Amino acid sequence: MVKRGSTSALSGIVNLAVWLTGILVSLAVGFGMIDNVLSIRWIPSIVTQVAGWIVVILTLVSVVLALVDRAQ
Repeated sequence: MVKRGSTSALSGIVNLAVWLTGILVSLAVGFGMIDNVLSIRWIPSIVTQVAGWIVVILTLVSVVLALVDRAQ
């Protein structure tokens, strides 16, 4: 069993790649919803845009919180 503090270099790189991919996908989806490139059937456009802004804001907040947590 691997302890939380003891990760290999390769594991750290994989975790960073997964985290960065998730951030980029979240921002792409959020901005796509804001710009009406991505739409959801039967849901008004304004609701989709608001949901897009929520996705973008929460993604940015999570990045800041992850960086602050990492710095401690």
